[in-house]
Amino acid sequence: MSKRKPKKSDRSFSKRADPRLVYSTDPQPEPAQPPPELPRNPAAPFAVQGTQPVRVRLERKGRKGKTVSIITGVKSPDVGKRGLLKHLKGKLGCGGAVKGAEIEIQGDQRERLVALLNELGYRAKQG
Repeated sequence: MSKRKPKKSDRSFSKRADPRLVYSTDPQPEPAQPPPELPRNPAAPFAVQGTQPVRVRLERKGRKGKTVSIITGVKSPDVGKRGLLKHLKGKLGCGGAVKGAEIEIQGDQRERLVALLNELGYRAKQG
């Protein structure tokens, strides 16, 4: 006797694309579920930010000559900073990290960062 794997046609269960109720003794059908709420954009500025500017500066010290653009002054929880970092890394096509209260982006990206942050609603300045 050989052990063979059953073919798809041999399987006794059926896959239905629309699992719906065929017969019910319940006189009232279930109400339609409302669509789920979409999550808030984590990269958007929080209300705490207010009109305080976000600063974008360049740093090279302590990095073996590598250039890093640093964003300071973002007033949001760590989750918001990580969401903003992910958005910026995707738009710029580079790496980065959140270190404490600062967001580091690899390379000299100051002009592009200021433009992207202003699009998102932050008041960004170089320096």
